[in-house]
Amino acid sequence: MTAILHVSDLHFGQPSVAAQIDAIEERIRAREFDVVVVSGDVSQRSRYGEFQRARAFLRDAARFAATLVVPGNHDVKWWRAPLGVGSRAGVTWHYRHLVSAELEPVLQVPGITFVGLNSAHGVMPYTLKWNPRHIGVMGDITRAQIEGARERFAAAPAGDARVLVFHHNPLRGQLSNRYGVAHPKRLAQAFADLSVDLVLCGHDHQEAVHHLPHGEHGTLVCTAGTLSDRSRGKRPPVAFRIDVDDAHIGVTPLVWGGERAAFVAGEERSFPR
Repeated sequence: MTAILHVSDLHFGQPSVAAQIDAIEERIRAREFDVVVVSGDVSQRSRYGEFQRARAFLRDAARFAATLVVPGNHDVKWWRAPLGVGSRAGVTWHYRHLVSAELEPVLQVPGITFVGLNSAHGVMPYTLKWNPRHIGVMGDITRAQIEGARERFAAAPAGDARVLVFHHNPLRGQLSNRYGVAHPKRLAQAFADLSVDLVLCGHDHQEAVHHLPHGEHGTLVCTAGTLSDRSRGKRPPVAFRIDVDDAHIGVTPLVWGGERAAFVAGEERSFPR
């Protein structure tokens, strides 16, 4: 059994809530988890100090668990290269130098292979939509990235659970009524083609657990809520504990308890894999 902590949208900076971060860090220090996954938006404005705090969070977590982090749309300076014109390296410079040099990391622990993908491309022709509010917010996973994930999973040990990690939600949010990626159908088909067992993402600031049926067992998509004061619909912040064994994936929401200043475990849901 492997225990995974899945958090997203920490938004270090003004929206961050210190008590929530403290509570999560305490549980990590208690060695409750084998792996800590952060699915993007570690900063609020891509500022140096925000990335420094994210670096400290990940450094401390790595003392007690394996870690994997991918960037979110708040972690990239898209204005450095709008529509691909300008310094593409400058878009992610602070993230790469302060948080992680790898934008698409791979982590292998016994029985599980995690493949991280960067869905935060900034403002590119393929991320543009008619709604101007989506500029710089919409993400995507390209065909080339899907093929790269295929190669990484092909190199993984036989029988490993296959986990994809990226920032933008591939399914429509209940309250936002929007997808986080520009081409959700293509991505959903990729889950089936790559035999992905589990997807870990965020972005929507509302927690959700969806099961996409295909093949023998399908793909489980977990969208973590934000650990900040930007939770959608004034819902409490939610992280996930995910337990993976040879036959099942168990998902337990960790719900912020407000006055209790603690994350309280909700009801576990179990899915075959």
